Amino acid sequence: MEYTQLGRTGLTVGRLVLGTMNFGPQTDEATSHTIMDAALDAGLNLFDTANVYGQTAGKGRTEEIIGSWFAKDPSHRDKVVLATKMYGSMAEDSPAWPNHDRLSAVSIRRAVEGSLRRLGTDRIDVYQFHHIDRLTPFEEIWQAVDVLITQGKILYAGSSNFPGYKIAQANEAAARRGMVGLVSEQCHYNLHERRAEMEVLPAAREYGLGVIPWSPLAGGLLGGVLRRTAGEGRRATGRTAHRLADPAVRARVQAYEDLLDEHGLDPGETALAWLLARPGVTGPIIGPRTPQQLTSALRALELRLGEELRTALDEIFPGPGPAPEAFAW
Repeated sequence: MEYTQLGRTGLTVGRLVLGTMNFGPQTDEATSHTIMDAALDAGLNLFDTANVYGQTAGKGRTEEIIGSWFAKDPSHRDKVVLATKMYGSMAEDSPAWPNHDRLSAVSIRRAVEGSLRRLGTDRIDVYQFHHIDRLTPFEEIWQAVDVLITQGKILYAGSSNFPGYKIAQANEAAARRGMVGLVSEQCHYNLHERRAEMEVLPAAREYGLGVIPWSPLAGGLLGGVLRRTAGEGRRATGRTAHRLADPAVRARVQAYEDLLDEHGLDPGETALAWLLARPGVTGPIIGPRTPQQLTSALRALELRLGEELRTALDEIFPGPGPAPEAFAW
């Protein structure tokens, strides 16, 4: 397993991040525990979740499954860098009451206590804001974070889905308080979706944030979807089918799979390997539903993409170009 530092922290983490959002809705508790066992054995130590994960199984269910895994073997807790997120409402069937979502100080305090209870732990290593809050000033957010750090309930704060200018605003506000600020950003970034290269990645680099891309397979587009539908007779469904209905998207995905067929490479493993080689990326989030999917993702750590192949991938999925030059007409 390759390891790296998580942004401006003293935390050493594996180059793949175990995402747990499928634990509960699609993967039962016993299988989820098996996946976490295998991930830890393989050297993955950054586990990512969120208070709202659980969906059809009930919001918070994913954190509860992680908590029951810790309870089975308490030694696991100190081997894991535990990251969770908050922002949205935890209400199941009705809109949130005022101050029960977003990033107000009272909402942050309540959300942390709920996550600690479900996870069965005394601390969260990286506490992340799942979305920007346009109504709450960063001064209030950092005041709440400062209290929680002093209490030992969280160690670091991170962001998710923040644009570059919000990363800058957040860290400048933290600096005025003499705080570390954000140490990581979870952004939507993959071969198909490269807009993060315009502002988010440069901002993260400037402020020393680790970058943890989510949806590394573009919601299934980069996982060999056309190969599977042709070989297994299955049809793409949901958002993947909707996106493939766009002829331009389908043509790019077909060109991608054809290229990898020529090189004898697996599409999903290649998409992960491409992200692992990108400057500034700490590690992409994988979300295995089965132990077999975890095994496939781990193979990406051994895959090295040659310059010719990387150039061909850029031709199929061109990035926006370097900032600020890419902003010019």
